[in-house]
Amino acid sequence: MKSIRFEQACKAYGKNMVVKDLNLEVREGERLILLGPSGCGKSTILRMIAGLEEISKGNLYMGGQLMNEVPSGERNVAMVFQNYALYPHMTVEQNIAYALKVHKMAGEELTERVQSVLEVLELKGLEDRKPRELSGGQRQRAALARAVVKRADYFLLDEPLSNLDAQLRVHARKELVKIHEMYHPTLVYVTHDQVEAMTVGQRIALLYDGKLQMIDTPSNVYNKPANVFTARFIGSPATNIVEVGCDGNILFLSGKKMVLPDSWMKIIGERRQLYFGIRPEHVKLRHKKTEKSLKGVVKYIEDYGGRMGVYFNINEVELLAICEENKFLPNETVYF
Repeated sequence: MKSIRFEQACKAYGKNMVVKDLNLEVREGERLILLGPSGCGKSTILRMIAGLEEISKGNLYMGGQLMNEVPSGERNVAMVFQNYALYPHMTVEQNIAYALKVHKMAGEELTERVQSVLEVLELKGLEDRKPRELSGGQRQRAALARAVVKRADYFLLDEPLSNLDAQLRVHARKELVKIHEMYHPTLVYVTHDQVEAMTVGQRIALLYDGKLQMIDTPSNVYNKPANVFTARFIGSPATNIVEVGCDGNILFLSGKKMVLPDSWMKIIGERRQLYFGIRPEHVKLRHKKTEKSLKGVVKYIEDYGGRMGVYFNINEVELLAICEENKFLPNETVYF
C-alpha cells in the first residue's frame, strides 16, 4: 500500500500558520496535483511528505504507517526540485547513478537502471556532459531521470517545469504521464499552472491560504466548483462572477432582471444575496435583442489567435465573453 494521508496536519513558522488543519488522502498509484497561488502552502505540504519539514501538529501516514518522526531517507521518496538541484561537478550519468550508489547498489542492476532511464528520457549521448553544458530542458530531464531511477514508491515534484519554455512544457507533461504509467508510483505534483494541473492530474487538490478548498477530478473542479475561490481560480480566462440580488425567481444583475429556471430555485431556497457565475466560453453575445437577453456595451477586445475575448459592461458590471469570430467593436451595443 503506497497511500499518503494527512490528518488535521498543521505547519507553523513561529506564529505564521502556513498549513491549516489539512485532511488529505493521496491514493496509491494516483497522480495528485497540489494547485494554488504562491504562498498557499502547497510546496510546504510536499516537503512535509518528503520529511524535509516537521509537522507542527497532526499526523502524516504513508502506507498506513505514522511518519511524523521517520527520517527523510527512510521514506522511500524521490523528489524533483524546481531548480533541478543537480550536482555541478558530476556528469549526467553520475548524477543519475548517485542515489543508487548511496543505497549500495552496484553491478548489472545499477547499469541496467541507469541505461533504461537514459533511453526513456532521451538522454542518450548526453551521459558525459555536466549540468552547465545542458539546456534547460535537458537539465529538467536529467533531474527527472535521477528521481525515476530510484523506482521509489512516492514521486514528489515541486514545479519541475516552471523554468521551461512553452513547447518544452507540453512535451515534458506528456513524458511525466508516460513515466507514471510505466512505474505507477504515488505521484504528488506541485504547480500554480492550472493547464499543467488539468492535463497531468487524475485529481486536483486546490489550496488557498493554507487550507484545502476542493479535491476532485479535473472535470469536476472545472464544471462543479465547490466555492467562489475555486470557480475564480480554475479556468482561463477566469469565470465571470458578480454579486446579485434575488427576489423569488427573479435575479437582479446590475439592475437588469433575469428569470431563473425552477431547477435553480431548489438550490437557492430563501437566499436573497447570491454570486452569479458564468464562464466566458459559455456567454453568447448577439447584435439583436432577444426575449431573455440583457443589453450591454463592448468596452475592450483581446485577440487570442483562434478566438476573441470581448469585455462588455451591463451598467457598472464588467463581464467577458469568448467569441469564435471578431464581429464586435468597442462601444458597440450587444445583447448577452
